[in-house]
This record gives sequence, C-alpha cells and structure tokens, in this order.
Amino acid sequence: MTPRDASDANDNRWSDLGRPPLNATALRRALVREGADGGLWSDLQVVAATGSTNSDLVELAVSGKADEGAVLVAEEQNSGRGRLDRRWTAPARSGLFFSVLLRPAGIPVERWGWLPLLSGVAAATALSRVAGVDTALKWPNDLLVTVDGEERKAGGILAERAGTDGVVVGIGINVTLRADELPVPGAGSLALAGATTTDRDPVLRAVLRSLEQWYEKWRAADGDPAASGLQETYAAGCATLGRVVRAELPGGRSITGEAVAVDGDGRLVLATEEGVQQPVGAGDIVHLRPA
Repeated sequence: MTPRDASDANDNRWSDLGRPPLNATALRRALVREGADGGLWSDLQVVAATGSTNSDLVELAVSGKADEGAVLVAEEQNSGRGRLDRRWTAPARSGLFFSVLLRPAGIPVERWGWLPLLSGVAAATALSRVAGVDTALKWPNDLLVTVDGEERKAGGILAERAGTDGVVVGIGINVTLRADELPVPGAGSLALAGATTTDRDPVLRAVLRSLEQWYEKWRAADGDPAASGLQETYAAGCATLGRVVRAELPGGRSITGEAVAVDGDGRLVLATEEGVQQPVGAGDIVHLRPA
C-alpha cells in the first residue's frame, strides 16, 4: 500500500477530538538537526495510513531512498506486524506506530542482535519518564505496564534487516486504547495504566531522543553490551528475570525453567530442573509465575 501523507488525510482526521493528529512540522523541528554536529535523526515523515511502516522503510532503505536516521510514522497501520508474524492492530491515532533506519557501520554484525533490546530499553525508560508509567520489559522486547494490578503488553518492537548494512526497527505503543478497544485480553495502554500524559507528540519525542542516546552509547562502545551499560540496564528493567517461564521454541519444542540471566549475545538463560543452564535466542516466552 502506498502511504498517504498526513497533510492529505481523509475526513476522519478530527473525528475523535481526544486523538488529535501528530504535528509533523513540530516533530521535525525538534528532532531533525542538520550539519556536522547534527544528531542521529536525518528525516521524519508522518503518513496518515499505510500497511506497515517497517515494510515501507525497508523498501526505501534497500532502494537507496533513505539515510540512516530516517523515521517513518503512521497514524494508522492496517498490516502492522509484531514478532513471530503476529498482527498489530489499533484504531487510528490511538498509539505510536513508527520505524527507524539504523546503519551501524563498523559494529560487528554479531552484535546487531542487541538493537531490538536496545530499542526496548530506550522506549521503556522514555515512557517511564515522560508518561509517568512504570514500564518493564518482557524478553526480548515487549513493553509491559500494570493495569488493575495485572501486567499488560502496551507495546512491542520488531527489527528487520534492510539490505547488507541496515536495520529497520519498528516500535508500536498503545497510548489511548480504551478497554473495549483492546485486541486481546493481555493487551494494555498507557491511558489504562494511568499515564500522566497521553499527548503523543512529547511521548514520541522522548522515545526517539532516548533511542538516539542509547544507540550512540552502544556505537561508542563498538556495540559491546557490557561496556555500553546496555546489558546491565536491560537486566535491571526485565520483568522476565527471576521468574519461572516456558520458552516455546521454533519447531514445536518448549523448555521450562527459571530465567536467570541475559547473556552477552542477548539470549535469555533458563535454569532447568535438570540443573542445565539453557540459552534461548528465539521463541515465545510465557511467564508462569511472578518473580
């Protein structure tokens, strides 16, 4: 689907006054800085609707039409994807749905797997600060908030390769979803978690600034998760650690054990009843018991 520019949005633009559109001009003015001393963000575009910001930005990156630091935001996604090919759906302007292009030149490729975890740390710390919502991470990069005493997923992250030198990181955050709009029982939103603000403009600015700061620290440390402080910070904010979990692995296998660590490759380490420490690099994690 070809993105439609937000300035040419349809008549539904103001149909929900509680969900005003993003101010693309103000966002660019706040985040995009040019010149030798400029920051990471090189461009920011807001479109009214598209299938998937990740798919669009990957296509632009591969065709050479996007530089590192490009940001693509959609007011609505109708084919949004999460991890494990899950669909991500939400009403228009009810959340933040955006993708960024990173080109970590010079960083060993084996360390690129930390980028989605880095993005999770950046988003969680920004949301806790700007929206006043305690935000935790479920391994590898689901964003958890507390609604009525229960952990709920309010956001997620999907990273995809873009050619040989790029990674597109997509972030989706439920901001103003009401209880009757939640796609699944385990979902939540910043509003339902009692956020002090649901104004998406400052929330997006905070997340992107936090992402820029963590990305630059990680790059300055040559992608080393320990030297950059990323591994320690991720572990401190990870709600999965210390819990008994079930890892549902590709191929239909599963492993149950206590999540005891996140190793240097970003894998979740499970201590099983057999006394084995088993690293898990891919799969779905189910929290079986509170920490």
